[in-house]
Amino acid sequence: LYYLFVFSMIVPFQMVMFPMVKLADILHLANPVGMIVLYLGFGCGLSIFMFSGFIKSIPLEIEEAAMIDGCNPLQTYFHIVLPILKPTAITVAILNAMWIWNDYLLPYLVIGLSTKYKTIPVVIQMLVGSNGNRDMGAMMAMLVLAIIPIVVFYLACQKHIIEGVVAGAVKG
Repeated sequence: LYYLFVFSMIVPFQMVMFPMVKLADILHLANPVGMIVLYLGFGCGLSIFMFSGFIKSIPLEIEEAAMIDGCNPLQTYFHIVLPILKPTAITVAILNAMWIWNDYLLPYLVIGLSTKYKTIPVVIQMLVGSNGNRDMGAMMAMLVLAIIPIVVFYLACQKHIIEGVVAGAVKG
């Protein structure tokens, strides 16, 4: 199962683009909930790859010590392993949030221009006129507004990323 998820990272989006759009049309996924389902499917490969790599680096002695202290497997996961995974979870969240926030092709293919649901990159592209004229002022204003949420999200999570990098670099 792990290798299936890792293989999904190797396959380029352009290879599955046409069948995915047909399947999304059949399943009526041209709405926000459908886009969430599609993004969960496309993002799970990288997420599982990063989480499994980090979990493999956690020493087994930590889990054994928790079992000796009386923790059951569920308590061990939530009280010991999950707090250790916090920097990795935040890194995965930032990578996926930046990818989803800036993605143009998947929403354009699945949702299109004819529905009332549109993402920011699709709306920005709609500002380009049919004869090639552009309203550069409106485009730049929308681009600046589109950047603000992801920058705020990154700045809020930056401390945790630095903690994760420092914790992963120290051996002893």
